[in-house]
Amino acid sequence: MNRAIIQALMSHWLRHRLQLVTLLIGIALATGLWSAVQAINAEARASYQRANDQLALGLFDELRDPSGPISLERYVVLRRAGWQVAAVLDGPMRVAGNTVQVMGVDMVAYPPLPAVTQIEQSETPPDPAAMLTAPGRLIAAPELARVLQEQDGLPPVLLSNSLPPDLILTDIGVAENLLDKPGQISRLMVLPTQPRGVPPLSDIAPELELIQASDQLDTTQLTDSFHLNLTAFGLLSFAVGLFIVHGTVGLAFAQRRAMIRTLRALGVSMRRLVWIVTIELAVLALIGGVLGLVLGFLLAGVLLPDVAATLRGLYGAPVDGQLSLQPQWILAGLAMALGGTLLASGHALVRLSRMPLLSGAGLQAWRGSGKGQRSSGLVGIALIASGLGIGFVFEGLVAGFAMVGGILTGAALVLPYLLSLALSAFQKRAQGPVAQWIWADMRAQLPGLSLALMALLLALAANIGVGTMVSSFRLTFVGWLDQRLTSELYVTATDNQQGLKVAQWLKPQVDAVLPIRSVELAHETGPLFLYGIVDHQTYRDHWPLITSSNGVWDRVLAGEAVLINEQLARRSSLWPGDNLTLSPGHILPVAGVYSDYGNPTGQAIVSMSQLDQIAPGADTRRFGIRIAPERATEMAQALRDQFGLPRQSVVQQAAMKAQSLAIFDKTFVVTSALNVLTLGVAGFAILTSLLTLWTQRLPQIAPVWALGLTRAQLARLELLRSVLLAALTAALALPLGLVLAWALLAVINVQAFGWRLPMFLFPADWAYLFLLTLLAAFVAAALPALRLLRLPPADLLRVFANER
Repeated sequence: MNRAIIQALMSHWLRHRLQLVTLLIGIALATGLWSAVQAINAEARASYQRANDQLALGLFDELRDPSGPISLERYVVLRRAGWQVAAVLDGPMRVAGNTVQVMGVDMVAYPPLPAVTQIEQSETPPDPAAMLTAPGRLIAAPELARVLQEQDGLPPVLLSNSLPPDLILTDIGVAENLLDKPGQISRLMVLPTQPRGVPPLSDIAPELELIQASDQLDTTQLTDSFHLNLTAFGLLSFAVGLFIVHGTVGLAFAQRRAMIRTLRALGVSMRRLVWIVTIELAVLALIGGVLGLVLGFLLAGVLLPDVAATLRGLYGAPVDGQLSLQPQWILAGLAMALGGTLLASGHALVRLSRMPLLSGAGLQAWRGSGKGQRSSGLVGIALIASGLGIGFVFEGLVAGFAMVGGILTGAALVLPYLLSLALSAFQKRAQGPVAQWIWADMRAQLPGLSLALMALLLALAANIGVGTMVSSFRLTFVGWLDQRLTSELYVTATDNQQGLKVAQWLKPQVDAVLPIRSVELAHETGPLFLYGIVDHQTYRDHWPLITSSNGVWDRVLAGEAVLINEQLARRSSLWPGDNLTLSPGHILPVAGVYSDYGNPTGQAIVSMSQLDQIAPGADTRRFGIRIAPERATEMAQALRDQFGLPRQSVVQQAAMKAQSLAIFDKTFVVTSALNVLTLGVAGFAILTSLLTLWTQRLPQIAPVWALGLTRAQLARLELLRSVLLAALTAALALPLGLVLAWALLAVINVQAFGWRLPMFLFPADWAYLFLLTLLAAFVAAALPALRLLRLPPADLLRVFANER
């Protein structure tokens, strides 16, 4: 019996191949967009974990000096006292125009690393003494190793595929020379086995802080908010795709209603029917899921390089930009396809299980009355209220996304009821029978198109909201760059000695030489970068302060206060008047807070004299040069010629701004791509809804045709109906998109990145999106209208001969 039931049910898909293709495409699109995001996230997190394993990061406790580097003498004292510690020196280095990280370790004391083990176990292992004696050896990934081998003046390079792609591993003595940090140590790794009776740290090195392995802020924690944002947009795209599935499954159930009634009359139990239909949906979900995984893998491969560049630029995260097939996201994608399909079909399955044996057949009997619209509208209002309540009562990124999710889902559920009210109002004001019929016909077709219109609403709101956020961010970012990048030239010397010579050579030839000196400190919120500044009008005139106390610059430059960036202010709840602990002996009041977009870490500014007290060993290699703009190009070349500096070490303001804007635009490539794809999926949902409803339109069109309207007129009215519904939906999407933009700027950004952005409005972008929406609706309705235009009159007459 099961075989006969399956054959009967499958005959529907054989007669309605377009519905089958639509269902599979809906599942594939939903799964593909979601899987692409998950593949990117999984690859990035796998890269973080590989880097941690390859470099033994986050496995051991560490000793750090809050004031800056640890001296070699202090390391010797600890070792002689019996402390089993391993020294690490790390920092950035420019190689062939790119920045790479150098990590120098005490090769004798440091725990075994996979890269070193791989080289020692190779067919031609190097002499161990060669790693420890001049000129030493550099260990790098193959791609980076090829670049290093082309450079002059570097030690021999050994290849290892057990290192991140942008990191050089070497002995700490070699790293001192490469980074020009003689006698300096970034941190000390505390080995797990310590002898008994070692003196406490407070007695022999009271200035050092012991940081537990569990308290260390790793790359995964830093990038959690970025990946959560990606996941949220992927989930939105997944939900929009499920609207296609829901609408297609609902229509298929409505068209098979008579078949199901016949099977019941022949003795098939409802339980058996529900189970067979569920299995049928599961098989289709797995087929669509496999297609979606292929689509997602291809899409992730295209987007991953831009995501990798963003993560490296913002967080220094080691992502190599190459995608590898991972079982976990394949299984997760299939599970999402299966679960999403069953979720989208759940309402139809429940209605099927409760369908009376003698129920009516056809689409109208399946859809029911307009009470469902009012019920869904009430549920939608409740969801909107709940989302707003969560957003205002609770804090955190999850609460912010819950608020956005509640508002978007609620608005989608309210949409059919609002459209019904609008169409009813237009119908009452319509003049003439044809106009009244158009509005009444749109109301009658609304249940069949409501899911596609919901998908369109969400896609348009996401485009407006995210587009407003990105455009507001870019406008603010450009203004912020104009305030921060005020020097006409930026110079980076090769070492401190050359830096002093550069400053002395420049002083009589330029308006001002502004040193850019900084040191990394440990703070409860994560790394804190402390900068020192000299007293110059440039800072007073241009620095982008958000809030400040009276006499802010006089107090900071006198060494009596500190400026902090917005990220540190929000994470630590520090505002003007509060105190910031920079080191055990240096506690300063906060005099002001400044914007610092694109920076995920905390930052503080003190006077140069204060910086020398807190971290006397801070580098003096970077400078901002104030000079007449027309002399900047000439002076840049003179600097390169005088000191043999490479081109990238002397950068003009315009070039730095252009580079910053290029990085900014690359950061939002993935978000923009997901927006475009989501809008495309929504347009496809409208097309599939119109095509699948085509056969149901004949009973409504035939009487009007018989009363005198031509097929050409009816085809034009079909196009008009689609465009009008899309226009109404777009009008309702605008306020929803602006609410979403506010939530992203004022809630999500603050929780995820630590800064709040002003909101600007872009009516020209909305007009363009509105026209694009109308065009998409016109194209979606073109095929059904063309079918109507070519429909033989005999098919319209046959409507009156059949029982409907």
